[in-house]
Amino acid sequence: MSDVYDIRDFGGCPDGRTVNTQAFGRAIDACSEAGGGRVVCGPGEWVTGSVQLRSRVELHLANGCRLIGSPRLEDYVRLTAEGFHSELGPEKSAHGLIYAIDAEEIAITGSGTIDGSGAAFYDAAGPSGKFEKPETPRPRIVMFYRCRDVRLEGVRMIDSPCWTVWLMRCEGVQVHRVAIRGDRRLRNVDGIDVDACRDVTISDCRFDTEDDCVVLRAMQHLYDEPAVCENVTVTNCVMNSGCQGVRIGCPGDGVIRRCALSNLVIRSEHNGIVSIHPHHYLPEGRPAGADISNILFSNIVVDCQQTPIRIEVEEGLALPRVADLSFSDMAIRSGGPCLVQGSSQTIVRNVRFSNVQIQTTGDDAIVCRYCENVKLTNVELSNRKETG
Repeated sequence: MSDVYDIRDFGGCPDGRTVNTQAFGRAIDACSEAGGGRVVCGPGEWVTGSVQLRSRVELHLANGCRLIGSPRLEDYVRLTAEGFHSELGPEKSAHGLIYAIDAEEIAITGSGTIDGSGAAFYDAAGPSGKFEKPETPRPRIVMFYRCRDVRLEGVRMIDSPCWTVWLMRCEGVQVHRVAIRGDRRLRNVDGIDVDACRDVTISDCRFDTEDDCVVLRAMQHLYDEPAVCENVTVTNCVMNSGCQGVRIGCPGDGVIRRCALSNLVIRSEHNGIVSIHPHHYLPEGRPAGADISNILFSNIVVDCQQTPIRIEVEEGLALPRVADLSFSDMAIRSGGPCLVQGSSQTIVRNVRFSNVQIQTTGDDAIVCRYCENVKLTNVELSNRKETG
């Protein structure tokens, strides 16, 4: 049997109206049962609900393909799996358009587009033009749990109702030349959330999101096993955000370590790079467990309206560690200062700024509190109010 499976041969219809969930399922199952291969989605508008990828299956979206998420929540599956507490899913949702559980050698490739139909999951916009968060769950476009050898390449993802890509406890992930755009009217539309994953590379991607572009997390309250996020590289990416370019951790997380982010251009309406830990980010009944170390940022341009680098632990929180952070070869323009601030219970240690240019219109350029061994080498500061 051929290792290429065309959705049309399994009853699919790209007319923009037919819900093709069963056709996708039949094609993927047939491909998996034959030992793997490529499931091809050709030109046209393919509406579908939740689609489960299986081991050794590549979902290929050809040029001219537009895979459209159904606007009806009942067409989506809530991801449930051993060791994962789906009932605690952030934003009250663990629903996904394309999902996989314990799969190996899976991929989404091609030059086609995945449209999450984001606005369909919200009520009317308010006076500001922004939608309010609805009470009902909002699906994500991609959710992979405990998968190995994962590849996302070439595709364009637009208008996810919530986070666009959520990778959970995955190993060996390559994300390359992916473009993600989020509707700025929606809420919590992150680009890629790397959660408790190992050995991940994100390269040559473009982001234009309402919320964070790239997030590194280890959401311990969601998993029975220890949550560790490590060995992640993010490089050669352009990030445009209504919130933050990069977020590292929240106070209830587990371990986040040995990550390198380089060759980034970040433009943000708010902040550039953040690792902030307020009380209200702590899941109810959970300890403050975030252990963050050995995170390197290099060759980065940041242009933001507020804080370009914000490392902050709210007073009263005792985290295991926030240490060994490096920021080098950076050009910064901002409306506020770089902030490195621990708490009396959590001293931020070993933070290095080298070859950094900071031009800010705020009152301060760099603010440090509750820190130890903050080292500045060849740092140029320009602190001027804009005129005219």
